[in-house]
Amino acid sequence: MGIKSFQGARRQQTNTIEATPLKVSDYMSKNLITFKPDQSIDTVMQTLIKNRISGGPVVNEKNEIIGIISEGDCIKQISESRYYNMPMQDQTIEKHMATNVETIDGNMNIFDAANKFLNAKRRRFPIVENGKLIGQISQKDVLKAAMTLKGQTWK
Repeated sequence: MGIKSFQGARRQQTNTIEATPLKVSDYMSKNLITFKPDQSIDTVMQTLIKNRISGGPVVNEKNEIIGIISEGDCIKQISESRYYNMPMQDQTIEKHMATNVETIDGNMNIFDAANKFLNAKRRRFPIVENGKLIGQISQKDVLKAAMTLKGQTWK
C-alpha cells in the first residue's frame, strides 16, 4: 500500500503585474483633436485653449501624421509676428509645426514608454498603425496607468 499525500493541487502562482494589460494601446487616447496643415495659427490657438490641450497631431487628408503643433510653436509665432510686425491671421501651421515626429508602438510596454518619455523629453507620442494615426499616448496617460497598477508588485 503506497503513501497517499493529503496535499491538494498547488495553485499556479501568477504575477499580478503580468496579468494586467500593460501595453501603450490600453492607455492611449483614441478620440484625438487633430489639425490640418492649412489651418491658421489663430484657429489652432483657439482649439488648444478651448480643449485645454497643449498640442496635437497634424494630419493630411489620408489621416497620415505629417507633424505636431504645440503651444510652444504658437508662442514662438506670436513672438515672431510681434517682432517682425507681421499679422498672424494669415499664418498657417504648416510652416510652424514640428515635422520630425517620433511615434511610439501601441504594443510597447507602458514602462518602456515611460522611459522613452524621460529620454525624449516630449509630452506626447502619436501611435501609428499601417501608416494611419490611431491614437496618442501622453505623459498623463502613463501616470494614469501607474495609478491603475498602484499597490501591485512591480518587478
